[in-house]
Amino acid sequence: MNTSWTWAFNDYDPKKERLVEALCALGNGRFATRGAASEAGADTIHYRNVCGRLLQPALLKIAGKSVANEDPVNLPDWLRLRYRCLPDDGPTGAWLTPDDPSLRHHKTSLDLRGGVLTRRMHFQDGNGRRLGITHTRLVHMGDPYLAAQRTTFRAYGWSGTIEAEAVLDGNVTNAGVVRYRDLDGHHLTGHRAGVGADGVAWLSCRTSVSRIGIGVAVRTMSRPIVAAAMSCTQAATTQTFRLPISRNRSATVAKSAALYTSLDRPQGDPLSRAVEAASHAAAFEVLLASHRAAWKRLWSQGEVKVPGEAGRILRLHLFHALQTLSPHTAEMDVGVPARGLHGEAYRGHVFWDELFVLPYVTLHFPEVARALLMYRHRRLPAARSAAQACGLRGAMFPWQSGSSGVEETQTLHLNPRSGRWLPDHSHLQRHVCSAIAWNVWRYGQATGDTGFIEGPGAELLLDIARYWGSVTTFDADRERYRIRGVVGPDEYRDAYPEAPGPGIDDNAYTNVTAAWTLARARELLDRLPEARRRELVEQLGPDEETLDRWEGISRRMYVPFHTGVVSQFEGYGSLAELDWQAYRARYGDIRRLDRILEAEGDTVNRYQASKQADTLMLGYLFRPSDLQALFGRLGYLLDDDVWRATVTYYLNRTSHGSTLSSLVHGGVLACQQGADAWRYCEEALLSDVADIQGGTTGEGIHLGAMPGTLDLIERGIAGLEAGPGGLLIDPVPLREVPRCSFTFCYLGNRGIRFQLLPGRLGISVPASSLASPLPVCLAGERLEAVAAGEERWFRLTGE
Repeated sequence: MNTSWTWAFNDYDPKKERLVEALCALGNGRFATRGAASEAGADTIHYRNVCGRLLQPALLKIAGKSVANEDPVNLPDWLRLRYRCLPDDGPTGAWLTPDDPSLRHHKTSLDLRGGVLTRRMHFQDGNGRRLGITHTRLVHMGDPYLAAQRTTFRAYGWSGTIEAEAVLDGNVTNAGVVRYRDLDGHHLTGHRAGVGADGVAWLSCRTSVSRIGIGVAVRTMSRPIVAAAMSCTQAATTQTFRLPISRNRSATVAKSAALYTSLDRPQGDPLSRAVEAASHAAAFEVLLASHRAAWKRLWSQGEVKVPGEAGRILRLHLFHALQTLSPHTAEMDVGVPARGLHGEAYRGHVFWDELFVLPYVTLHFPEVARALLMYRHRRLPAARSAAQACGLRGAMFPWQSGSSGVEETQTLHLNPRSGRWLPDHSHLQRHVCSAIAWNVWRYGQATGDTGFIEGPGAELLLDIARYWGSVTTFDADRERYRIRGVVGPDEYRDAYPEAPGPGIDDNAYTNVTAAWTLARARELLDRLPEARRRELVEQLGPDEETLDRWEGISRRMYVPFHTGVVSQFEGYGSLAELDWQAYRARYGDIRRLDRILEAEGDTVNRYQASKQADTLMLGYLFRPSDLQALFGRLGYLLDDDVWRATVTYYLNRTSHGSTLSSLVHGGVLACQQGADAWRYCEEALLSDVADIQGGTTGEGIHLGAMPGTLDLIERGIAGLEAGPGGLLIDPVPLREVPRCSFTFCYLGNRGIRFQLLPGRLGISVPASSLASPLPVCLAGERLEAVAAGEERWFRLTGE
């Protein structure tokens, strides 16, 4: 039975096993293990994957051409444990798995509070002999190099022996995503394996191209203690235990695993470090207790409390976000992988998902947010080189980034409906640059981290501004600045109908966010200490003429309109209308409308149809008043009527082929108190839980959507914005979310408590947390500040 802290699957369904594996994955920000059955091999039902944030190039051969993309490396499998019964009064039983016909009961339980996965099975053979198995698994949140699993066997009505084989297996490949099967999934080489005199199994190898060293060690203990038979190959070890068992005597096998790579700091031999860690790891019960304590600390800092089913799902979302982006992540040079550490979809690449992730992370774990922004800063040289290769200045960040920061977007993609490989132009999504700039700015506003904002943050923001200033052209006829040949957030739209080349002009979202970035870059430059300002001007070269150009673009960027609404891009209103009702009647699920039309010999480029929120993304990033001011700066009127008409227009023309789309629509409609707001919010909550995209969650959860729902509560419904002058709060409570509460960080002060109740909200500040009272601005009205050690309650109008 599910509770507010437990996610349970009460039966075994092979068709849903990949989904269960992804939703029950365990991680600690450094590495993760899918929630797969330890006794089953990798096949069409089960897939064990250990992801440790290692990437290396993989080749795909299409039509005689080799296409290279970085791929996540599936690390050696520490989980494998198979077993069978050796009864005193009968023949040897078969190796047992959840797929065995003798399975009578199966339950998988994920304890969110403690970060523990428990799998319980009950088998009964033809002679009535019953065997119960309980697996308890953790990936340690306190020690980021450790994981462990304990398996307990119980006999009911018989006695005999359990034969258990504990395997450490380096013969792994990347095979978790069917459409990637043509990629070279063999990433490990140079295997050496063995078992030490103390019984610790070990395995060393390296990635075949990037030459990253990997060391894994596993200590396996049994109760009762018995001697293990050992066998080794070059790439695997097997330890076999024969454990006496009876109805009064259970048996246990516990595995403690340690994983190190040559990227870990301080540097050392990965294998030696792994063997040392596994040899000295505490007993399973001690590891479990310290692991739970680490999770307790995380929940106290990060939990967002919402009542009912929505709150339970939000807890699951936060659990998976913290397993990918924990405080351990702050020590690493990594970004925000779009599918977390839960599977191989999107090949472990970093897109723009941090736009949806960092607002939450910044408020609760600012050190992690800073580290994720530093991932981008370390890749500034690659972004500058990319811009220079196009004859541009500044930094042009890739749509898909990996280890080096060069463009990792594939050049071809497969339409599984038609079986055709098609050109992929999604690398033209230059708006990723504005996403990085937006996160830099918001991080500085919320944290007051002057060391970052005047250092790496300033370099990021100014170099992105240089790119936008360089790529923008002036149209004398319109007396406006324009950006041509891009792709917006709506990935369906990659070209004009019948156009000889890819890209569209004046994507509203791209143009407006570019203008915003240029304005913020100028503002930051003016605020910097004079010495730092001169240093950056000398380093990056934004002379007065360039700065004047930035100012002009930020006030005269072109934004297309048609029929009284903001156009998604220039010419959008002249495209054909799609018969949405007919396509829904014919196909049912039309989320991937692009694939449907291409398989019919048509193209989505001909129609007013979007994959996901594009223009409406502006309403996700900016409050209505801020958006009006931004358009006003550009010389356009965007009052409530125009914006409402724009929202309605695109709601009727979007297929929601991305999990982020319902999140954005829910947030935009919530701000308007729209009647359908909760429908989209609920879809965002259920996107992975219900696998609404039909099988994609099993390839890895959608990380952007999960923390995005937390941001939807905090920034959308609670209306909390952290500004330099205080907290800006403008709640838009929904009937389905009548209350929420959370603790957050602001300007270096931790433990500030926010509570939203029907008709009122409370702010409490811990004692000695603030040097001066915390200013609060509610719905545009400045209120009395909250002092350290004080709790203040404010009444909400219109309730």
